[in-house]
Amino acid sequence: MKAGWIGLLLVLLLSACATTPTGRSQLMLVSPETAVKASETAYPKELEKYRKEGKIDNDPAVVRRVKTITGRLVAEAIKDYPETRNWKWQVVVIDDPEVVNAWCMAGGKMAVYTGLLEKVKPTDDELAQVMAHEISHALANHVAEQMSVALASQIGLAVLSATALHDSRYRTAALTGAALAATLAIELPYSRKAEAEADRIGIELAAKAGYNPYAAASLWEKMGKVNKHSIPELLNTHPSSANRQAALKALAPQMMKYYHPEAYHPVYRGL
Repeated sequence: MKAGWIGLLLVLLLSACATTPTGRSQLMLVSPETAVKASETAYPKELEKYRKEGKIDNDPAVVRRVKTITGRLVAEAIKDYPETRNWKWQVVVIDDPEVVNAWCMAGGKMAVYTGLLEKVKPTDDELAQVMAHEISHALANHVAEQMSVALASQIGLAVLSATALHDSRYRTAALTGAALAATLAIELPYSRKAEAEADRIGIELAAKAGYNPYAAASLWEKMGKVNKHSIPELLNTHPSSANRQAALKALAPQMMKYYHPEAYHPVYRGL
């Protein structure tokens, strides 16, 4: 019975591999299409409490700025990833001055908080780096990957429960370790590999949309000052601001070949 459960787990894991735009192998038990459909349901639910409080898109000037920048990024994303043309792209500004964050669900469902705009005070080039990074999570199917890891964790827990059921010495230790791994995979937003990958895809996407690649490093210099009390990198899925800044600064020269601010950059109007 033990061999059967483990064999089933191995077959599932080995047969569910995919490759990201950067060439990284990723687990894909959940299809990208399933993740997109799930996000279409989750997005309005996530925004509902803010809508009730009148905290969605309540400053026309800010909304116009965010949609213009994001629209240029989306136009480039669709050009490079034609399969995203049918996504129902959307971005909203959430009025929460204490939250320094932005996110993008599968299928291009995005949000940015006023706390990021007010505390970090990003230039247009820097805000483009934020939104390009979040869009890149969707382009690289990180949500589907995250859902797949959660599913694999559940399968792994079932295997451990079945194989360790008759030996209490191993049952407690196995379940404790598996539960911790599941918590790190599910409750923390993305792995450090996924974050670094979104940085790499995002800086190129922003450059193609006419935004300065060097703004990625200056953005994280500002973020580092805002997040002075952030937890150590070892305990966080996100790379530290200093490490992120250094990595992006090293990437910037390579991205300059895509950066043509004088060119016409179309804006996606479906947001």
